[in-house]
Amino acid sequence: MRILVIGAGGVGSAFATIAASRPVFTDIVLADIDGIRAGVAAAQAGSDRVRGTRLDASNRSEIVQLAQSMRADIIVNACDPRMNPPIFDAAFEAGCHYLDMAMHMSEPHPTNPHEQTGVVLGDAQFAVSDQWVERGLLSLCAMGVEPGLSDVLARYASDHLFSKITEVGVRDGSDLVIDGFEFAPTFSIWTTIEECLNPPLIWERGRGLFTTAPFSEPEMFVFPEDIGTLCCVNVEHEEVVLMPRWLELDRVTFKYGLGEDFIEVLRTLHRLGLDSTKPVKVRGVEVSPRDLVAAVLPNPAELGDRMRGRTCAGTLVKGLGLDGAPRESYLYQIVDNEWTMRTSGHQAVVWQTAVHPVVACELIAEGEWVGAGVMGPEGFSADPFLDLLPVHGVSWNLEERRPSPS
Repeated sequence: MRILVIGAGGVGSAFATIAASRPVFTDIVLADIDGIRAGVAAAQAGSDRVRGTRLDASNRSEIVQLAQSMRADIIVNACDPRMNPPIFDAAFEAGCHYLDMAMHMSEPHPTNPHEQTGVVLGDAQFAVSDQWVERGLLSLCAMGVEPGLSDVLARYASDHLFSKITEVGVRDGSDLVIDGFEFAPTFSIWTTIEECLNPPLIWERGRGLFTTAPFSEPEMFVFPEDIGTLCCVNVEHEEVVLMPRWLELDRVTFKYGLGEDFIEVLRTLHRLGLDSTKPVKVRGVEVSPRDLVAAVLPNPAELGDRMRGRTCAGTLVKGLGLDGAPRESYLYQIVDNEWTMRTSGHQAVVWQTAVHPVVACELIAEGEWVGAGVMGPEGFSADPFLDLLPVHGVSWNLEERRPSPS
């Protein structure tokens, strides 16, 4: 398989390093607006099958030209979701499969954003799914860790653990500490602001999708393996949109264990208007406030040597087990930063995000995952995916919990 990876930031760079270890990938081109950064990231992969080049991800025709010249089988979008439309459209035009880790961005309801949906995550992608089907092309969307692995684990639970699912709640947390900084996000602050300050999505059978206020429904969630109890709050995320399309269930939520300090910073950014993407003029130069925030904060990809701890991604499933008795299971994956830095040179959050699209690409290349149109990870069997994870030194775990009262 020949892969064009667009975006040589933390996730794109980690993707190239991980993919270079798998012989099924014969040509990996890592492309970025900063050609030097792309070259450095390609060199870090340590394989002559990986090369870097300059590419403007906002230029659809430039993407098509590069994809066709290298005869790419799939385009992997490792950019912020604001770059999705030109990359997604270019993949279709070039006749390539497509994979992203976050779907096309939403637009809140213009008058009632905390109760009604506006433009929902991925709406524009699903609107053209039939065109992808007609061309026999697959657009695998939201295939990172969350969304991504979380969806795969929900599919596994549906296939193997439950006779009826009443609720799926994706819960994300960590005990990561970054030395030397009072505030330093472990992932793109641009994307973090987008997810956390947009109206969170909830899906319920009979009601469909609806929204709440940011940071709503706080819940004290106990993460396994001594990560501990964190306050988790509702956040906008793709799982809530995707899972009801392929799984039989009654309710879906997504909550991050952000912590009060992190939430207060995000609230302050919002109060000051620093979360806005609308450019403002500063001394004759137009700049987006959110881009300014991202520019003054440390690059998450470069924080690995200052980070300590682990990150946990997981899916809590409630319902009836195969025996018909109440069951509550947390399916999860924990990744340790010391291990990822030692084995790959990439910090835990970006490594955990990158390893799952690598696995998905291998399954597509080997014909294990076959499909066409716009699909989510839960549209495929979870078994081959979970079976392949250990070749990368990581797996997943299952923790049974006392079923909650109805």
